[in-house]
Amino acid sequence: MNSRLYLIIGGDGQEYGPVSEVEVRDWILQGRANERTAVQIEGSPSWIVLKALPEFAESLDTQARALASRPPEIPLDATAAEAEFKARAAALDLGSCFDRSWNLFKLHPLLLVSSSSLICLISIGLEFIPSIGRAVSTVFGMALWVGVSWIILKLVRGETASFGDCLVGFKIGFLQLCLGGIVASVLIMVGLILCVLPGIYLTVAWLCFAPLLIVDKKYDFWPAFELSRRVVTANWWNIFALFLASFVILVGGLLVVGIGVFFALPVATGAIVYAYEDIFGSSRQKTFR
Repeated sequence: MNSRLYLIIGGDGQEYGPVSEVEVRDWILQGRANERTAVQIEGSPSWIVLKALPEFAESLDTQARALASRPPEIPLDATAAEAEFKARAAALDLGSCFDRSWNLFKLHPLLLVSSSSLICLISIGLEFIPSIGRAVSTVFGMALWVGVSWIILKLVRGETASFGDCLVGFKIGFLQLCLGGIVASVLIMVGLILCVLPGIYLTVAWLCFAPLLIVDKKYDFWPAFELSRRVVTANWWNIFALFLASFVILVGGLLVVGIGVFFALPVATGAIVYAYEDIFGSSRQKTFR
């Protein structure tokens, strides 16, 4: 009989265990773990995914068949959905968002640092295009920066993510992201010039969640902006604190000889992505699939 014990990284980014093989099988069948769940055999120095362990192949196959045979779910109407999103935002645990982001970063440092570095370097490079650099950066900025968030969101959901996913904004919702980037840049700049506070408000209300709503939920840019704005406005201080803490982490990264930003960016972005998933994802309310 297999007597090995296992450590598991749960969907909340926390470490559980050691637990027996039987317990892990139960978690798989209950939907608490899947093939991409990080697992460590007790005594082993490395983490792998459950799919790599043959003792769980049968349970994972049973889980896959059950998911495939699940009947389609009827989504909630828009009004009820928005009310649920606002309720989730009100219950958001900011500390948990950052804890889970840090734990996720420790599991995937190479992927997150390399993809963040690429996006940063491309963004800086666009600014140096003679005459049109600022305009090009404005048009393509949102499509470019959503890539880091998309990689993190896939990892959060236990899906396979690759380096190429950082360019998702040029494959999914490209036009909407470009239009959204232009509109957001212009209106936020106007808000900053006129009174500062309106610009800060629009930055938080639009940029926290709207880019992922465009890529993940396939929204057009304005409905994504408006849904994000209404949810953020209903829970302003909670979301603003999240945004501000993420900004402080980024500034801290810049102060570490500049290169620290390549490590700070995925951690700060990850906290916002976890907040997005807690609010708009399907993990807590399956009717939002």
